[in-house]
Amino acid sequence: MHGYFGPAGTFTHQALIKLTGLDADSDEARPYATVARVLDAVRSGEVATGLVPIENSVEGGVSATLDSLANGKSLIIVAEVLLPVSFVLAVRPGTELDQVRRILTHPHAHAQTRDWIDRTLPWAVVTEGGSTAAAAAEVAEADSKYDAAICAKVAADLYGLECAASGISDNPDAVTRFVLVRRPGGLPAPTGADKTTLVAYMHADHAGALLEILDQFAMRGVNLTRIESRPTKKAFGEYCFSIDAEGHIGEPRLRGTLKGLHRVCRTVTFLGSYPRADRVRPKIARGFTDADYEAAELWMDDLMGRHR
Repeated sequence: MHGYFGPAGTFTHQALIKLTGLDADSDEARPYATVARVLDAVRSGEVATGLVPIENSVEGGVSATLDSLANGKSLIIVAEVLLPVSFVLAVRPGTELDQVRRILTHPHAHAQTRDWIDRTLPWAVVTEGGSTAAAAAEVAEADSKYDAAICAKVAADLYGLECAASGISDNPDAVTRFVLVRRPGGLPAPTGADKTTLVAYMHADHAGALLEILDQFAMRGVNLTRIESRPTKKAFGEYCFSIDAEGHIGEPRLRGTLKGLHRVCRTVTFLGSYPRADRVRPKIARGFTDADYEAAELWMDDLMGRHR
């Protein structure tokens, strides 16, 4: 059973279908109202896996996902999927564009359509809610106080709404990244095009604290694809760093990096190594390949053997 950030018709639901090949109405997909509830359902064993959004090319990291993964009981990311994001303005049949006064949508959808709304519907008031699909479901109610929803076209169709306007995204090339999580266990095998996600906690805030963390990656030729600071929620001004790095923990350079982080950080939370959705292989500099690490180990073994 797969949990996802629902209801049916959300972009997360579409991403789950893309990743798993399930039918849109499959009994193997269970929607939850919030990201936290999806992750808690995985932790409790209510569902085997959960799919949640983690990053958007326009808005950056999804704070609800980053914080729940960092602070809750351990979960492991085992896969990711990328989904192009396109929005429509969905209305009840018969509603004209100039009649739209109140709009309901998700905060990220609002952020990605704000310029279009300001240009086209400057008089409209936008309310941010739980999900784009839930917004469509609310607008579909005959007595709804909202005139329109910003959502995916599939959600508009699902709830019997019409598209008063299509392609309303301010960034037509926007993409959202989703991750599939489960309880800790075996990891996906290295593919050569992988990503590792972790959270690093500093011992204390001091000059050079972030540099100490970054050095562990730089000195081993590991490229970062994302780094964001997030409040630890324990004390004002106390932050941790949520990081995506190229590579797999099964590779010597990543293992060395994690060991280094463990030495310099108060805590390191490992959130998984898994195949990259775009299948892009990292460019590994001379001296940092698996063969280079193996040759160095053999050389050291030889030195130790000769001088025992």
